[in-house]
Order: sequence, then structure tokens, then C-alpha cells
Amino acid sequence: MSPIAYWPDGAQLAMSLVVNVEEGSEMSPAEGDRAPEAVDELGVVLKKPIRNLGNESNYQYGIKAGAPRVLDLLARHGIAATFTAAALSLERAPDLARRIAAGGHEVCAHGWRWIHQFQMTEDEERGFIRKAVASIAATTGRRPAGWLSRYLLTQNTRRLLVEEGFRYHMDDYSDDRPFWDVVGGRPILIVPYALDSNDMKMWATPAYTPADWLRYAVDTFDWLYAEGAREPRMMSLGVHLRIIGRPGRIGALERVLQHVRRHPRVWIATREAIATHWAAANPPPEG
Repeated sequence: MSPIAYWPDGAQLAMSLVVNVEEGSEMSPAEGDRAPEAVDELGVVLKKPIRNLGNESNYQYGIKAGAPRVLDLLARHGIAATFTAAALSLERAPDLARRIAAGGHEVCAHGWRWIHQFQMTEDEERGFIRKAVASIAATTGRRPAGWLSRYLLTQNTRRLLVEEGFRYHMDDYSDDRPFWDVVGGRPILIVPYALDSNDMKMWATPAYTPADWLRYAVDTFDWLYAEGAREPRMMSLGVHLRIIGRPGRIGALERVLQHVRRHPRVWIATREAIATHWAAANPPPEG
């Protein structure tokens, strides 16, 4: 096996901040879905085809109040993040799309809508991917380089992404650094994501506080940073506009960033930049 190259300027850890933009494209009978969105801070799961207007307003908070807070925080710290965005969300929030692009952030495709792909036929999934690409290119001025599904994907997903020209895929949780996969004889870089450090824990488990999330994120960083002295490591920190953007939670993200900034050998980068560097320094396997 070829030796693994390090990050730029001798950094021992690549830090990837992922901001999920799902608000406005979640499940709803208003969109023709059979039931309203099941992901709810209160844990209310309705199985009838009626709108959950309370939860819809919770999602809109992410666009109206959470997004400005998150973007202002990133600007103050001079950080470029990867916004994994459902394409329809950006179509419905064009000011947000423009501000993300103007801030030098990357937009990674998070589906056409924030819905599951696992029940799609191959042709349906191909159309879903193409529709997301065209939409994000129109709203941001650039086509996405990467893809993140709403967790459940199909056996066709990665092959379709290769066929559609994607450079990296995020639907993997198996490592702390990128690696290559070969699909149909063609390589695609896997830039793994992380669920354990995701702020969604604060919605899924009400007793999980911002202080708990902060401690876990700092512990994760410290361990990976130490390991990075021996071999390159990458940390993924996933947040959501409607979750971390609340006034009682945004401070936890700022304290994570302050902690990261106190360490000299950290490269804070978008996932596209991480993928570009890794692919150049660690070429795909031949054959």
C-alpha cells in the first residue's frame, strides 16, 4: 500500500464543518407526501395525511433566524463550511443561497428534496440526482461536487453518482479519513461523514444538552488531533440551521470553533477542498 500523504502545510487534522439545509423540503402532505415530517424536536410522529403546522414552523425557524446566526458566526471566524443542501430548500430561500455562495462556502447536494431514496427505482433515483444538480447549479452558480443522501440510499446510488460526474460521496461512516471506492471500473472518493457528533442528537434525545454536545465535540477533536500526529485524520461536525441556530445552542458551536482555533496544525476546509487535496496527494488505485 502506498504511504498516505498529509494535509496541506503539515496539518495533522482536517476539520470539516457541515451545515445541513433541509428546511422547506421536508415531508408534508402539502407536497403530496403520505404523512408529515417525522423528524420533530417534540417527537410528534403523525401517520395521517395532515399537515403538522407546528413542526413546519420549527423548520422555517432555521431559514428565518437560524441561518443568519450560523452564517454570521462563520463569517466572524473566517470559516468556509460545506452546506449540504436539499435543492428545493435553496430554491425557496434564494437570499440564503446567494449568501452561502457569496461567503465562499461549498454547496454539496443533499437530494432534490429532503426525502428518502431507498424506495426509488434506478430511473427515479437518476432523475432525482439530475434534478438536484440542475437546481443547485441555478441557485448558487456552481454544480455540486459531492452528494449526501437522507441516510437511506440504494445499491445504485454510488454508481449513479459516478455516472453523473460527482467527485465525492458522503454516505459512509466507516473511517476518519477519505478513501477510494471503484464502481463499474471508475473511482469515486469517499469522504466519510459522522453521526455521533451531529447536533441532531439534541432533537433525537431531549436530555442531550448543548453542553453535552460541546463536550463530545471537543473530546472528538482532541482525540483525532492527537492521532493526527501519527497519521492524517479528518473530523466531521454536522449541524442544522433549525437546531444549532437556536440562541441557546449557537454558543456551543462557537466554543467548539474557539477550541479548534487554539490548535496550530488544523486545516479547516470544505469537503470539496479536502477531496481535491486527497485525490491529488493519494491517487485512486489503478485498474
